[in-house]
Amino acid sequence: MLIIPAIDIKEGKCVRLTRGDFSQKKIYLDNPSDMAIIWRKQNAKMLHIVDLDAALTGEMVNFEVIRGIVADLDIPVQVGGGIRSVDAVKRYLDIGVSRVVIGSAAVTNPKLVEELLKLYSPSKIVVGIDAENGIPKIKGWTESSGLKDYELALQMKEMGIERIIYTDISCDGMMQGFGYASTKRFAEKTGMKITASGGVTTSVDLKRLVELKRYGVDSVIIGKALYECNFPCQELWYNYEDGICLDHNFSTARKK
Repeated sequence: MLIIPAIDIKEGKCVRLTRGDFSQKKIYLDNPSDMAIIWRKQNAKMLHIVDLDAALTGEMVNFEVIRGIVADLDIPVQVGGGIRSVDAVKRYLDIGVSRVVIGSAAVTNPKLVEELLKLYSPSKIVVGIDAENGIPKIKGWTESSGLKDYELALQMKEMGIERIIYTDISCDGMMQGFGYASTKRFAEKTGMKITASGGVTTSVDLKRLVELKRYGVDSVIIGKALYECNFPCQELWYNYEDGICLDHNFSTARKK
């Protein structure tokens, strides 16, 4: 099970939200690049970055910050948040982003997905489905779509999408466990490669996720639980400061 640390960026800072609520924002570091290097030092094999400002506005507000992170690291970086055009995808891939995540646009403009798959391999284009009670929400989780989560996924599968990042919004950032039942149901109904997201809180959750590998769930994005040092093994390598585990010796993670 590939564990992918998440970095959410708002106004140029590394933050975490609770259930996608922008009013429940906690800032962890002023410089997201430093956070990225911390995760790389802890042997992360991939990073997941979300431009929260872009998710609301569609404007690539934090593009330069993300460019800096990609330049600093030697591992794949996937990026989501407000990616709604071929040009936006091209800009990200041109700076070395490994794959882009199409969220709201998969609902509002499915032809964009078709166009992207004519230009790029499915390994470069994934779709993020963030669902509440089985209904995808879009535009920074502020609006509901008219589809069920698996219906949207099957539409994307028919177009050629191979991987879905699936988030159960009701669990995201709550630190109360992930949506095992909803993720299992979604994976069974779609038969796609699934990256789980939202709510993983302890090593017990990770063990339960492993049970879903048979259904195509092969990776998981973890945010707040890593930032709050919820895994016992983290105590072996972190220094504690102001509630987040920080290590200011970043140099060994940078590219040579």
